[in-house]
Amino acid sequence: MTPERVAMISLHTSPLDQPGTGDAGGMNVYVVELARRLAAAGVEVDVFTRATRSSLPPVVEVVDGVTVRHVVAGPFEGLTKAELPAQLCAFAREVLRTEAAEPRGYYSAVHSHYWLSGQVGALARDRWGVPLVHSMHTMARVKNESLAAGDTPEPEVRVIGEQQVVDAADALIANTDLEAKQLINLYDADPTRVEVIHPGVDLDVFAPRGRAASRAALGLPADADILLFAGRIQPLKAPDVLVKAVAVLLARRPELRARLQLVVVGGPSGSGLDRPESLAALVRELGLADVVRFVPPVSQRELARWYSAASVVAVPSYNESFGLVAAEAQACGTPVVAAAVGGLTTVVQHDRTGLLVEGHDPAVWAEQLAAVLGDRPRWERLAAGAAAAARELSWEATAEATLGVYRRARGAMRESEL
Repeated sequence: MTPERVAMISLHTSPLDQPGTGDAGGMNVYVVELARRLAAAGVEVDVFTRATRSSLPPVVEVVDGVTVRHVVAGPFEGLTKAELPAQLCAFAREVLRTEAAEPRGYYSAVHSHYWLSGQVGALARDRWGVPLVHSMHTMARVKNESLAAGDTPEPEVRVIGEQQVVDAADALIANTDLEAKQLINLYDADPTRVEVIHPGVDLDVFAPRGRAASRAALGLPADADILLFAGRIQPLKAPDVLVKAVAVLLARRPELRARLQLVVVGGPSGSGLDRPESLAALVRELGLADVVRFVPPVSQRELARWYSAASVVAVPSYNESFGLVAAEAQACGTPVVAAAVGGLTTVVQHDRTGLLVEGHDPAVWAEQLAAVLGDRPRWERLAAGAAAAARELSWEATAEATLGVYRRARGAMRESEL
């Protein structure tokens, strides 16, 4: 039976937050887009998230069938993600209190996102007698294996917490085959409870918009070579590698300076908040102030315009569980040059939709960026391949597959009770 109402838990970041700010990023997009498609399929979704401002209304209806519930747990402002474990009890109490005011069986499944939410989801599962489906999004053990230089390792409390959630969940949704293997190999997850479902792309928003028209709308030169970085500015995302690669590229080919631009769309996040001006300082140190442009986080529709305007979208991250930026950029018909890590090796098809780069050596990145920018026939082939590949991804397909996981998890719980 298809669940009628799902409790979705996204404790540390709200689906209403602007991606690219604070802790908001691909997971925010995932939660809100999945919830919308589930609602379109007839499933009501309540998303529980921690209130971060006193002015937030307790309940916000996003669309018909999707409700965001702001839970008061701890001070509204000033808490970092590392301090949130101390608020799990308060958050869980309010989630359980909401359900207690409704008829028995009000929720038929719990879907938690990130380990903090999974801790609350595990408690709700046992209290409500419904299956817990969990999406990790990122994993501490994976991140700690591929840290950027100078970045802070994920703490042991997170490693332990993730293991507890893996053990408690009735089903684990992995974004890619690689993530599924990591869950099994690094967390000893039961392979029968791990299911792979690719995130989608909103193909109505992220679609080719015409490069010339997009550049004109954004005030960009029509004939420029435009590199785009979109996302949170933090060591994990490695925007510094891209800045250094541009410096190497211009040192090798100074004639490119007149038409090369690097646009960075996003804001500091995570460990990047410790030194929020570090990337701008690096730009000045390398003498690239006339080449690099910083743009604050923008809406999804505006981001689609930036993707369409770009010559190449670069994703140099040290790790990505999927790589929504790469998928969205390709849907706009823009080739992607990405690090050959994590989910990016699934999203970016080497020499069909873009290029995959081994390692984070700026000199190698400069070479690969030049290989796309300097070869027009190759660029056109990659652009066509990118748009074609993106058409295979949709949030509707993601939602349909996720409903199947809810259904199977509920069936497995019933059988275990017999």
